[in-house]
Amino acid sequence: MTTTNNTCNKVGVGFPTNGAENCNDKPALLEAKRTTLGHHIARRLVEIGVKDVFTVPGDFNLALLDYLVAEPELNLIGCCNELNAGYCADGYARYKGVSACVVTFNVGGLSILNAIAGAYSEDLPIICIVGAPNSNDYGSNKILHHSIGLPDFSQELRCFQHVTCHQAVVNNLEDAHELIDTAIATALRESKPVYISIACNLPGIPHHSFIDHPVPFYLTPKLTDERCLEIAVEVTSEFLNKAVKPVMVGGPRLRMAKASNAFMRVVDASGYLFAVLASAKGMVAEHHPNFIGTYWGPASTPFCEEIVDSADAYLFAGPIFNDVISLGFSLPFKKEKAIVVLPNQVMIPNGPTVGCVSMKNFFEALTIRLKRNTTASDNYQRRLVQDDLPIQPNTKEELRVNVLFRHIQNMLSRDTAVIAETGDTWFTCQKLKLPQGCGYECQMQYGSIGWSVGATLGYAQAAPHKRVIACVGDGSFQMTAQEVSTMLRCGQNGVIFLINNGGYSTEVKFHEGPYNDIKNWDYAGLVEKLDNGEGKCWTTKVHCEEELTEAIKTTMESKKKCLCFIEVIVHRDDTSKELLQLGCKLVAANGRPPKDR
Repeated sequence: MTTTNNTCNKVGVGFPTNGAENCNDKPALLEAKRTTLGHHIARRLVEIGVKDVFTVPGDFNLALLDYLVAEPELNLIGCCNELNAGYCADGYARYKGVSACVVTFNVGGLSILNAIAGAYSEDLPIICIVGAPNSNDYGSNKILHHSIGLPDFSQELRCFQHVTCHQAVVNNLEDAHELIDTAIATALRESKPVYISIACNLPGIPHHSFIDHPVPFYLTPKLTDERCLEIAVEVTSEFLNKAVKPVMVGGPRLRMAKASNAFMRVVDASGYLFAVLASAKGMVAEHHPNFIGTYWGPASTPFCEEIVDSADAYLFAGPIFNDVISLGFSLPFKKEKAIVVLPNQVMIPNGPTVGCVSMKNFFEALTIRLKRNTTASDNYQRRLVQDDLPIQPNTKEELRVNVLFRHIQNMLSRDTAVIAETGDTWFTCQKLKLPQGCGYECQMQYGSIGWSVGATLGYAQAAPHKRVIACVGDGSFQMTAQEVSTMLRCGQNGVIFLINNGGYSTEVKFHEGPYNDIKNWDYAGLVEKLDNGEGKCWTTKVHCEEELTEAIKTTMESKKKCLCFIEVIVHRDDTSKELLQLGCKLVAANGRPPKDR
């Protein structure tokens, strides 16, 4: 929708005249610009560490976008649609610790909702800003476009209440400053998305609560009660020091608690072996000699399941045991032997749950109270059989997925990051051994297919010094493929491995049916067309190991500075045994008959 605006002729910014007849009164207008709601939001985003804002323009957010464009320390990235913008913000927040996106009322807000729900499940602080109707239209009984035909504008708000930790509706200037700052502070403190609705006529109006350089932003931290901390540490250290073979397992809420380094200090001090849940891969130091892999029931790294299950005490840090992570709730560890540490509480087996204790503070205090114990490590070294080198296949035979990931393993370094799409890629990427400093991200709690394309774009913007390697299936790619065009526009140099097996192979392992078939695309050709002859990408299609080897060599040597897209053709039934195991478990769980009432 087009809009008209009585503005001065200023490139990129619509400055309000505020009744002034003379548009040449630039000093007054510039001063007004710096004391507006729009300027305040822009400066707050910069202050909390946001450099890139993902957006889709619409007539209700255009005035705000002008102020974000005018902020020299912000870069607006226009996305192809709102869902993808949300996925981009998700990927960005995973590296930067916070992100922001701006969309328009209802059609934009409800479109981005799915991505925000995924970010909520993954404990990611996203500042989701929605441009809303003119403040004068609230309560006016008017029916506006982008609404569902009712004069009530609260439908969007009610939807966001379930997938954000805080909501702010700004439709007057008197409390706008407080509402905005409270929302941003809540996102950072709770490590969850927040929703901020801004009436479209407010961003350019000066107000005395906004000043050129905003009052420094202050975030009230979650405090640890010292008495509670002492109780938790005393009981935990006593419990673990009595154990013969204690082990530690990291979970996904290590990120929320910002406790990964503190977790590793406990490992160093105690000598314990440690593993991760599949959803926490990349959050601990996999190069550490005490790391034994992914604890995932039958899908675990070799010997990891046996070591964890045979331990007589476990410390789980930030776990979430959903049906996928527990392979249908089948993990056999004994709860009475498990200390569970959450971001703000410690759960003692057969004892109390101690609240008001931050995970980071808890680990820091626990480090000096644990006796060193390497029994589990000694047992593991006796049992461990190093992986044999794979048999060299015929380099011209049909390419297999396990061969593909052996080659991807060799691409990894501290200067790379891996983005793993939902599906069989969960399992194949879990087997990658991450070098020190190598990033890794997946979305295992929410599992929204197509997430990885936007997340790759967002992560690459947040970490321009890393080359992002994305692994995505053909079905997932069809969901969000158009955002590759934004990667090209931004000049990104990631590597996308498109695994083409002719359909929704993950769903096939759960339940076969014609609905799992999709139209096959010329994926490499599509990306080349998106580039439109600008030379910002390199694409190829590989069918065998010989072609794959040559493609990776080109990618890593002569095509380092452009986006590389490698379409990998594999057989429809070439999936991991772990996916088959998960499929059997979930089919059985989903197919349970109703209980008698």
